Amino acid sequence: MLLRSTLMLPLFSLCMLSACDRLGLADPAKDAAAKEADARATGSACRHAGRGVEDCYSQNPDSARAAVFAGWKEMNDYMRENKIEEVKPDANAAAAKAAAAEEASSAAAKASEEASASEKSKSSKKSAKH
Repeated sequence: MLLRSTLMLPLFSLCMLSACDRLGLADPAKDAAAKEADARATGSACRHAGRGVEDCYSQNPDSARAAVFAGWKEMNDYMRENKIEEVKPDANAAAAKAAAAEEASSAAAKASEEASASEKSKSSKKSAKH
């Protein structure tokens, strides 16, 4: 009986420790692999959009340069082999969306200012009557 309980405690501890990834503890190896995969995807997207690798570095300074270059090169080779053309991003559409959003926010701010000014004038007229 003593032998059985002596063996059960380490076995139970080992089983409990095998599920450490479910505790939400950070795994440096998984984090590094995810960052490298993101950098490679960034490089691939830059190449597909027709951007140079230097532009990709400058637009994504937090990404690992080696991984960005590897992704860029892989996509370059893939595009050459399959005769795929670059997909130029539509900068005009992005600029138009940004301008529309800015215009809407400035219109909302102006309406808010007018409403507060109207409220102030109403309160000043009431105080002047009394």
